[in-house]
Amino acid sequence: MTRLGTGIGWRPEIAEAVERMPGIDWVEVVAENVCPGHLPASLLRLRERGVTVVPHGVSLGLGGADRPDEGRLTALAERAEALGSPLVTEHIAFVRAGGPLTASPRLEAGHLLPVPRTKDALKVLCENVRIAQDALPVPLAVENIAALFSWPGEEMTEGQFLYDLADRTGVRLLIDVANLHTNHVNRGEDPAEALAELPLEALAYVHVAGGFERDGVWHDSHAHPVPRPVLDILTDLASRVDPPGVLLERDEHFPEPAELERELAEIRAAVEKGGGKPKAPAAVSRPAPEPAVCDDARERLGLAQAALLSALVAGTPAPEGFDRARLKVQARALAGKRADVVAKVAPELPVILGPRYRRDFLAYARRTPMTGGYRRDALDFAGQLLDADGGLENRARKELTRWWQERSGPAPLAPSRLARIRRSLTRR
Repeated sequence: MTRLGTGIGWRPEIAEAVERMPGIDWVEVVAENVCPGHLPASLLRLRERGVTVVPHGVSLGLGGADRPDEGRLTALAERAEALGSPLVTEHIAFVRAGGPLTASPRLEAGHLLPVPRTKDALKVLCENVRIAQDALPVPLAVENIAALFSWPGEEMTEGQFLYDLADRTGVRLLIDVANLHTNHVNRGEDPAEALAELPLEALAYVHVAGGFERDGVWHDSHAHPVPRPVLDILTDLASRVDPPGVLLERDEHFPEPAELERELAEIRAAVEKGGGKPKAPAAVSRPAPEPAVCDDARERLGLAQAALLSALVAGTPAPEGFDRARLKVQARALAGKRADVVAKVAPELPVILGPRYRRDFLAYARRTPMTGGYRRDALDFAGQLLDADGGLENRARKELTRWWQERSGPAPLAPSRLARIRRSLTRR
């Protein structure tokens, strides 16, 4: 088991600050945000100093009904090798649904969504984890996620679900104590009970992050200071096992470096307060293979996930048994995240559109589910605005048309103009 120490999530916005921070033993990078052949100079300098770099994937969707995509697995493996990483990590979540398995449109969530804690979902997840393990050059660890809602008819607690997953596959666990706090507020789950059920001997490392509460719902934002309850859960965990590594996650609204260093000091203090009770690490050897998952289990899970995701991003009715108010909160959060990420991958759009960008994008998101990546989403949004004749001033229309043409080819024609051209051709 690799001893990592204290780390921080590497992000381009704080790259220079991370290089100067004292006591940073390792960093974690979002796998999809780096290219193996063109690694950022900051990461290369950190590696040269002996700082461990771990790629953290967000798009595999190991908890989805489909088997993991070979291309995404290959990309994750390439990043692990390019970074010389001792392990890679992903999430216990689904991020897309629909497609051939369910004979329905493929939908993308653009976010990590919880899987139902059922026997079907566990069987599918275990097989998907084994497929990923076979494709990766280093060990895999998977992370528990935060959720705004619960699935109806669940058959296991989170601790039982993760225990069985680790027991059946030998996979390592990345425990996010901030997510345990989120699930405590949003789903009434006791963090201490979850820790008592977890196979902590399989622990790879720990995530710590901040969030905020609004109208009784905790949002795992990764953009706010780490609150005291999260640090208390970290202390509880450290009283049960000596964590191999602890990492501070921050994705936006970055404070001054001194504030990040203060949070890291609080994290170290919380671990020391727990006193760490070492346990023997779990065996690295994999359990004997289990029978392949029957397609019926994947189909049942796929239909359930497609119905839920359609309600969240396409406005269809909420499936029976879900808390409709919570699903509305989740739907707004997904649309808001889409707007934020598109603004990052296509920063010209908020500049061209000004204050109306967010309003127009949220209106677009309510009627247009995401079926591709965020770059495709940005192009579709711009194309719909140009088609709609929605009151764009001439300057904005010209700039948006130029932006769209540079990335997609000829400017789209408005439906009314297309109709006029067709009538003219018919008369001729």
